[in-house]
Amino acid sequence: MEAPVHRSVSTWQQPLPPAGSPARRALIDLLAARVLALSPGRLRVGIDGFAAAGKTSLGHELAARIAAAGRPVLRASLDDFKRPWRDRHLYDRLSGPGYYRNAADLPAIRDLLLGPAGPTGSGRCVLCLRDPLTQREHTDVVTSAAPDAVLVVDGVFAFRPELDDLWDQRIWLEVPAELAVRRGVDRDADREGAEEAERLHRDRYLAAQQVYLAEADPVGRADLVIDNADFARPRLLRG
Repeated sequence: MEAPVHRSVSTWQQPLPPAGSPARRALIDLLAARVLALSPGRLRVGIDGFAAAGKTSLGHELAARIAAAGRPVLRASLDDFKRPWRDRHLYDRLSGPGYYRNAADLPAIRDLLLGPAGPTGSGRCVLCLRDPLTQREHTDVVTSAAPDAVLVVDGVFAFRPELDDLWDQRIWLEVPAELAVRRGVDRDADREGAEEAERLHRDRYLAAQQVYLAEADPVGRADLVIDNADFARPRLLRG
């Protein structure tokens, strides 16, 4: 029997992707089988990679496949766990290094999301700390994780040392940096304007990723590495 997928209340939502190619469906089946084989208890899966690498889409696909196998799923994004914009004058959040070091609310990710979702956690999970668009806080919206629930989280910098010990499975999406920038600009140009989208993805997001790669070695920390440059033909590179 298909289990439910519990989603964040955030208004920053990407749509569920269309049905993938046979090669993509086969890879999602493989990933789901790997996750489900880890433990019958609560699990936390992190999907990391460059901005616009396809993390959210993969998270949606993996969550649907795990739910179809009968395990309840909690779905979250680290975009919903950033510090408030009203405090941005107190720290650097606009440069690449500043974005990496200061944008995320790391204690909230640990205490409200990953800790409770673990095998020994309370099961009382906050799937959205703060809506990225409205800036409204949602710490009062608590989702109960069943004893066999799987939490699937997508987001940049997921495997940084401050969070890395709280994952049960780490999935890294490998995409060339320039391809990630092009995808991000194409995705965000209507909202930000083409010039601003280019600046954001190259001077902030890509620059932040370069700091992250140098300091945290997220690819080395990953359990599974997937070449996601071609959505129709993703390839498992490691794991």
